[in-house]
This record gives sequence, C-alpha cells and structure tokens, in this order.
Amino acid sequence: MTSFYEELNKTSKVTDDKENAKSRANVDKWIFRLLLLLIGVMPLIVLASVEQVVSPLISNVSELSSGMKGDLFTHYKALFVIAITVITAAMLFVKIFFMDGQIRKTPFNYVIGLFAFAIILSTLFSPNITVALNGLYNHSDGAISWLCYLALMFIAMNIEYPKNVTKYVMYTMIPFVFINLFITSMNFYGKDLLQYGWMQKLVSIVLPEGANLTAGSTLVGTLNQWNYMSGMFAMMTVMYVAWAIVEKSWVHSIVGAITAAAAIAVMFMSISTSGFLAVLMLLPVLLVLIFKVQHKKKAAIMLAIFIGISAPIFHFLADKDDRVWGESFGFFVGNNPYLDEEPVAVDNSITPLNWTNKAYAAEKALELPVLPERGMAFGSGRGYIWKETWELVQDRPLVGYGSDTLMYNFPHFQLESRGALNWEEIVTDKPHNVYVGILYGMGILGFIAIIVLVIFQVLKLVQQLFNKKGNLAAIVLGIGVTAYFIQAMFNDSLPGITTVAFVLFGMMISMISNSKRESMD
Repeated sequence: MTSFYEELNKTSKVTDDKENAKSRANVDKWIFRLLLLLIGVMPLIVLASVEQVVSPLISNVSELSSGMKGDLFTHYKALFVIAITVITAAMLFVKIFFMDGQIRKTPFNYVIGLFAFAIILSTLFSPNITVALNGLYNHSDGAISWLCYLALMFIAMNIEYPKNVTKYVMYTMIPFVFINLFITSMNFYGKDLLQYGWMQKLVSIVLPEGANLTAGSTLVGTLNQWNYMSGMFAMMTVMYVAWAIVEKSWVHSIVGAITAAAAIAVMFMSISTSGFLAVLMLLPVLLVLIFKVQHKKKAAIMLAIFIGISAPIFHFLADKDDRVWGESFGFFVGNNPYLDEEPVAVDNSITPLNWTNKAYAAEKALELPVLPERGMAFGSGRGYIWKETWELVQDRPLVGYGSDTLMYNFPHFQLESRGALNWEEIVTDKPHNVYVGILYGMGILGFIAIIVLVIFQVLKLVQQLFNKKGNLAAIVLGIGVTAYFIQAMFNDSLPGITTVAFVLFGMMISMISNSKRESMD
C-alpha cells in the first residue's frame, strides 16, 4: 500500500514538473514578444507632450525657469518603457515564485544590484530629487528610467529564447531603420516633415486643447537630435552587418546587408562623428567574424555588398553637404575633397583698426578684461563640459547629484565658455558622455558599476568570438551593444537608445549562459 502512494506521489510530481516547464516556456514566450514590441515600437514613438515644470532655480532664463514645457521625443517613450517593464517584471515574478523558475547565477546580478543601489542612493540624497527621479522634461532619463533599463536587462537575462531569436530581433527593428531613413533623408534635402500639416496633427494627437507645437520645431528622426541618431544607427549598422555575415541563408544575409547600408546612410546624414568612430572601431571585429563562420566566402561577399552600396551613398551625401566628410573621414584627414573653397580678394588699401583693451579718461587708463577668442574646446566643446562637470563631481563624489540634473548645477554663462563653447550665453543641460553623466549623477558607485558592466560585456564578446563553440547569435547582439558603449563616450543616454542596448545586452548574456547553442540555419 505504501509503495502505491509513493508511486502516486512520484507520478504527481513528474506531472507538476511538466506543467511548470510548459508554463515557464509560455511565460518566456510572452516576455520575449513584449521585449520585441518594446525595441521595435518604442524608438519610433514621436508624440508631443506638455507639462508644468517646477525649476529648483529662480531665473529669468527660459531654460532654467519654471513654466509649461514641451517635449516631442522622450516623454511617451519613457512611459512605454515603464509599462513594458512593469508587465514583464510581474510575469517574471510569477514564473519564479509560482512555476519553480530559476534566476541565472552570474556576476552580472551583483553588478546590476550595485548599479541599482547607486541610482537609489543618489536620488535620495540629490539636491534636486524630483528632477533626479524623473529626469529633465525633454530627456526623461532620471532614476526611474535607469532602474527600468537595469530591470529589462535582468528580465532579458532570465528567459529562454526560440531557436531563431536573432532573426526575430533583426526583422523587428527593420521598420525603425527604414522609417528613419525616410525622415532623415527628407530633412537632409530640406523638406522637414514637421512642416507638413498631416505630420503636425499626427504628433500632436495627445496634446491638450489649445497647446501647439513650438514654431521652428524640426524632425530629424525619431530620436531627439543628430548625435543620438548617429550613435543609434552606428549600433544598427554593425549589428546588421554582423547578421549578414553569420547568416547561412542568402536571402536573410542580403536583407541584413541592405538594412546595414540604410542604417549607415542615416548615420552619415546625422552629421556627427560619434557613430562613425564606433563603426570604425568595430570593423576589425567584423573581419574576425568572417574567419569564424564556416561560409567564409559568402560572408566576405556580404561585407563587399554592404561596402559596395554604402560607398556611392556616402559620395552622394558628401557631395550634397561637405560636413558628411568632415564629421567622418575628416576627423582623421584634414583635406576635404567635397569642400569648394572660393578665393577671397584682399584689399590691402584698407588699414585695419588698431583695437586696444585700454580706455582713457583724463590722465588715468582703465584696463578692460581681455575677452577670450571665440572657439570650440575638444570634441565640439565636450572637453570644457567634462572639465567643469568633473569639478562638480569633486564636491559630491560618493552620491552624486542625481540623474539628469546637470542643467541645474552646471556653471553657466562663464567667460571661459566663450572660448570653449563659442558662446558665453549658452545653457549646458547634458555632459555629452554617458560615463561622465553617470559619475556626476550617481557618484563613484554608479561609475564603477557601468565600467564593470562594459568590461564584462566586452570580455564576453571576445570570449565568444575566439571560442570555436561561441554563440553566433550572442556575438551579433554583442557587437551592437559594444557599439552603444563606444558611442556613449561622446553621447548621452536617452530611453530611445539605452533601452534597446540594455535589452540586447540581457539577451546576449542569456544566450551565452544557455547550454544550447543557437543554430543560424
């Protein structure tokens, strides 16, 4: 009789295990679908919003003062990120506590925990808590957004993926690339879509009655500004080239090469060096990847197709605007072949005025301060911003000032900015460097966490690249994540780009941790 009940219990346990496994697989499937929805749709959201901003400063400068402020690119992206994070986190919670799910044991868990602790600590001790929590009204990159990035990475790390996960990710983001190619091309050739009535109505659909778009608003793409477009599409470029290289199917590879060419076209039209440097630094990785795959000849052909399409695109764009060369190859080569310099006639008969910095009244001379010549510091003024931000960091090195609060603490309107930012009456609202921004906002703990994440990620990518059994899908996504971390040295974080990078980061870690290696059939 006893053996009968033992067998019954064993049978019941096996049945429960099978049901739990089936339920876990179903939950993973839905989380993956939501993550695809997030990275495919969220970066495309462009909706105008207005909100009452209460500034921590009393100022007559509009950027620093309180009042109704408008945003076109980040508010609803951030809300979408929060919504997907909450839903997927709840599903992961149910999977772990009610379906016998497991959390992957990896060093990344500790780094994510340290990062989250630094974010919470810096927000609690921030002199501008409200801003630190939500971020600037036109950035939405405060503590809430950063905690969502980390949560999404953690969620993506702890689910299983289907066999053809890379194809799903790549095809999900193709509309993002080509929609931005259309928008950016229109702007590049002088036809801003935001000047058309139908587009104004579309992006203003959720604005309250009586609110309108600010005169002079432009649409350069679905991200805020050229620098972000350059960085994001550098990620897309190298990721799609890598996909074209590793895919065995000619159709998928050709789609990847064409999409990569479209992405690099957007990057060139963004007139920003950051993305170009990221692509250039990852070219050796793409070449190594060619020698890793079995179909080396086909992989080389795909790279040649990409270059063959991209080269004439670059020529036509640079011929239209010589800054395309100046912000790419011009970073290394002084001579711009696309720049037409016309000789300027000099009239030697005109004697230049002998300006002086001394004013005379009676017999006393009053010496005026010498104004610095207008100019730009290293990296279009970035060097000056980093130097001033570092001086702020020294006052609060442990806890920082809170995420996305630089605008309310930076020393604006200094005379030195005339020679570093070309203008003394300019408001600096961001550090133009993710790492400097984290050091300023989250203190030394946050900085250590992001640096460790970057080191771990690069080491994992290199390990997979030179391992005979390396996961090709993880390499493809890892190359995109590495591009994000490279361009982050010159750009800032925003929900539209950082969310995608951290989700792909989590997917990469999951695929590496999984004992089942994905086939690229």
